[in-house]
Amino acid sequence: MHVAVATISRAALAHNLQRVREYVPNCPVMVMLKANAYGHGIVEVAKALADADAFGVARLQEAVTLRKAGFKQRIVLLEGFFCDRELPLICELSLEAVVHQQWQIDALSQATLSQPIRVWLKVDSGMHRLGIPPEAVTPALQQLKLLPHVLADMNMMTHFACADDLSSGMTATQIKSFNTQLKTFKSICPSGEVSLANSAAIVAHKQSHQGWVRPGIMLYGASPMLNGSAEDHQLMPVMSLTSKVMAVRNLKANETVGYGATWSSDKNTRIAVVAIGYGDGYPRHAANGTPVLINGQRCALVGRVSMDMITVDIGLVDVAVGDDVELWGSGLSANEVAASAGTIAYELFCSVTQRVLLRYI
Repeated sequence: MHVAVATISRAALAHNLQRVREYVPNCPVMVMLKANAYGHGIVEVAKALADADAFGVARLQEAVTLRKAGFKQRIVLLEGFFCDRELPLICELSLEAVVHQQWQIDALSQATLSQPIRVWLKVDSGMHRLGIPPEAVTPALQQLKLLPHVLADMNMMTHFACADDLSSGMTATQIKSFNTQLKTFKSICPSGEVSLANSAAIVAHKQSHQGWVRPGIMLYGASPMLNGSAEDHQLMPVMSLTSKVMAVRNLKANETVGYGATWSSDKNTRIAVVAIGYGDGYPRHAANGTPVLINGQRCALVGRVSMDMITVDIGLVDVAVGDDVELWGSGLSANEVAASAGTIAYELFCSVTQRVLLRYI
């Protein structure tokens, strides 16, 4: 009896992966499945993207879920391990760990493992969130190279802060910083691999296409660029969030609707009450005027989003109880809805709650 449904298109996932390969035909692809595949369902999305060269996750439990589901692909823990107690399981599951702090190197030096693991050294090229600072990269590589529990073919990576902003010069600066480490890296790890490009860098920064690419949001059909659209990159929306009209009300001029009486009509109109709210993951701070599709026609959100309902000004649009409503998806860009809510498509997708049925087609 689910009213709110998120329909996930496997065909769109496959199409978007193909678009990634068209942007970077010579690069292996590590698809991002963290945060329950950006809210799309980690196991089902992994099945749809099984042709990828590797999976990327943030937390160990996400990797465990994939292994329990039978996936044999390379899996990279992008946040590495949080304590040394995780190392035996990482080893047992043949996972690859990103190392971004000295204490992790120290933990590896003291570990007793049944077999060596593959490590990705993360370089802080300018984001200043996680990563080994440039001046410490060489000693870190040298130390890791000597550890018996680390495979000799180590890899190196970085992450961009502003790749989505074409007006920023920071991405070029970060690439330059990373490239200064490459000569040393290759001298220590001749067969080692590198990875720089996220979704935004895939579509906008060809100089970052040096090794593995790590697409995330573009796989799910939203633009990775500031003020961009999926159509800009020929991406297909993967998630369509839908619900139903549960009531239609007549509203007189100057009457208000919803908590706080934050909106009032300037004329006689009609309001549709839709069974969706922040309890389902619809953004509470979506502004008046945020587009909503009812029977395929654009209408406007009015009044405050509540836990279970929103109200939509339908005017003269022909609407009845039980009619279909699309909050974002194939007919309404998640990027546009996110902009109206002062957020990004990433958060819309990740915020969809367990009350919403995920339906795969």
